[in-house]
Amino acid sequence: MADTSLWNRETVQDRAANVFARLDREESGTKHVFIQTFATQCLSTETMPQAGPLAGALVSVKDLFDVKSFVTRAGTIFLSDAPPAEKDAEAIRRLRDAGALLLGHTNMTELAYSGLGLNPHYNTPCNALDPDRIPGGSTSGGAVSVALGLADIAIGTDTGGSCRIPAAFNGIVGFKPTQSAISRQGCKPLSQTLDSVGVMAQSVAACRAAFEVMAKDNADFDRPVSKRFIVPTNFGTHDLEPVIANAFEAAIARLTAAGHSVSYAPLNVLDLMAEFPAWHVTSVECRANYAEAFAQSPETFDPRVLSRMHRAEERGAVAYRESLNLRAALIPQFETELADATLLMPTVPIQAPRFSEVDEDASFNSKNLQALRNPSVANVMDGCSVSVPFWHEDTCIGVMLTAPAKRDLGLLALAESLERVFA
Repeated sequence: MADTSLWNRETVQDRAANVFARLDREESGTKHVFIQTFATQCLSTETMPQAGPLAGALVSVKDLFDVKSFVTRAGTIFLSDAPPAEKDAEAIRRLRDAGALLLGHTNMTELAYSGLGLNPHYNTPCNALDPDRIPGGSTSGGAVSVALGLADIAIGTDTGGSCRIPAAFNGIVGFKPTQSAISRQGCKPLSQTLDSVGVMAQSVAACRAAFEVMAKDNADFDRPVSKRFIVPTNFGTHDLEPVIANAFEAAIARLTAAGHSVSYAPLNVLDLMAEFPAWHVTSVECRANYAEAFAQSPETFDPRVLSRMHRAEERGAVAYRESLNLRAALIPQFETELADATLLMPTVPIQAPRFSEVDEDASFNSKNLQALRNPSVANVMDGCSVSVPFWHEDTCIGVMLTAPAKRDLGLLALAESLERVFA
């Protein structure tokens, strides 16, 4: 059950008013975090939560989710004239019914189509830990809203790391559940194959509270999770930036000193994953989802997003189906090979790049691929995965735990134990 001590229902109205005052003043770091706020609705006494496990929680919502009476732009301008949503997305309805107070739609990569978080239409929020660096994405504004203390919880999506990457870059917790755990009804898609609804917060407990409210059936996502960790020697750790490598080694040392078992071994399934062209699956599905706008108003797109959608033509329909077949085979193999262990890796192998490092397309594409590599394992394998922050000297990294599907609650409990070790 959710820990209701995480947020104070009695002070939530004052806290919400303070958030909107900070945004109005464009207080340092808060610019471009939200595409639009729900201030009038949020501060209405008629919408003040009275009860529920999330009563008192301030929640930001990625601009992919329908919120009744507001336009869902998905970070685009071609959807800015769409009619307002007639009802909440299913996940948002569950949050509201549980007493959550919704702050607004947060900024994001257009159509959620990158792991870096840049948006040329609505500008890009700065990293909460270093304003010279990017926030990570695609749920950029959501992560920053939590890191700056504007929101207690941020709701996002995760197609290849889009909750866990910005969580790692901004020093907070990011959780990607099993895909089937949370309904995506009323959430605009990037890739139906790889999208999951995810959550970010300052603590694992807060992520768990939101997950328990949004999940369709908690009992179905409580399969046992191994407390033995395995670091794959053939994937995810071979080319870390030195500061990331040093911090990850320090995190492992902390874990082993606390009595956790950490071993190193290759996983064959991770070599096979290299044959799965995730880029083609997302390109085809994104292109199909927004075909009308792609054909009629391509000039309105972020050019980098448009170029990825064009890549759908590089391979045919048979190749697309073969990719889906390959993924279907990888998922059970991942579960079998992982057996009685939980995968342990750095969330991302790099620090958040500086804005100046992603000006050029070549550098942007390189950094984007690096950021997406490790967290995408959970999306391809339909697993659950959580990024926990770990500070070493002056560097904060994400330490990522990944397990096969339907082990969500156990994985969150294991992540809480790491959180205590890292504190």
